[in-house]
Amino acid sequence: MMSLKALATSLQSRGMAATCYSCGDGRDGQGASFVANLGTNHMVRFLVSDFGISWVESRNGHELVKLEGAEAIQELQRVAQVLHSGPAPEPASGSVDPSADIAAPNSLPT
Repeated sequence: MMSLKALATSLQSRGMAATCYSCGDGRDGQGASFVANLGTNHMVRFLVSDFGISWVESRNGHELVKLEGAEAIQELQRVAQVLHSGPAPEPASGSVDPSADIAAPNSLPT
């Protein structure tokens, strides 16, 4: 949960809308959700619950990518790595270039 909060804070410091929250008291299960707006009508959501882990990327309300389990975790790690190693993007009028590396699934070399 702490790394999701750190990722949301990092995105916010770069001028992107991002949020992270948790629910549950831990006794009967707990969940966490991370949502970020990567540009005009372009968003990602990372959800952790008792039912599994998922990563969903959408644009204009249409789902582009949905990953589950280990693949979802890898995509979250990729985004965090891009943020950690890359220069901060320059948002124009509160939006981000939707073609930036952070928004492109699996764009980093392996």
